[in-house]
Amino acid sequence: MSKQKHPFNISCVIFAGGKSSRMGQDKSLMPFGGYPSLAEYQHARLSPLFKRTFISAKERDKFDFDADVIPDIVETGIFAPTAGFVSTFEHLDDERFFVISVDTPFVAAEQIETLLMNDSSDLDAVVAKTASGSHPMCGIYHRSLLSSFQRMLQEDDHRLGQLLKQSKTSSVMFDDETLFANLNHPYEYDAALKRL
Repeated sequence: MSKQKHPFNISCVIFAGGKSSRMGQDKSLMPFGGYPSLAEYQHARLSPLFKRTFISAKERDKFDFDADVIPDIVETGIFAPTAGFVSTFEHLDDERFFVISVDTPFVAAEQIETLLMNDSSDLDAVVAKTASGSHPMCGIYHRSLLSSFQRMLQEDDHRLGQLLKQSKTSSVMFDDETLFANLNHPYEYDAALKRL
């Protein structure tokens, strides 16, 4: 991998607008890896890899560290990523960007580089996949999907997996399931802290 300051010439968007209902508190604000919050940890470790790094969230003032936050343009009571995708496409002029969920702290540069190597301009998306299934919140999304995301938002349809099945999507298989594990429950968060 290149040793230049930002090895990946693409923007990164960390999605941190979920409801965290299974965790019982906002997981993006829980301490992690020596940082006051999981969001700050993700932002600090990913920023050196990308040309620009953003956080997608429902409100801009949720975070107390210096970050470019893309607030949801569309006010909805829905906590699915659909509004975040529409807002990101409308906020950025990029033709594509890398997305990662705030609660997948073990996806590293090696996996991101593999996804980028499998991307091409004729695709709509490239997402990670493991034996357990697809990981749509770890991948690259192209502007060609904007109209589909807008339609989904209007129709209150938030099935990201269904959209990817109907689009030109490349799924990249990875062997290590644990890298893509989400921290949804307190026991998963505790296990992740021990793994660090």
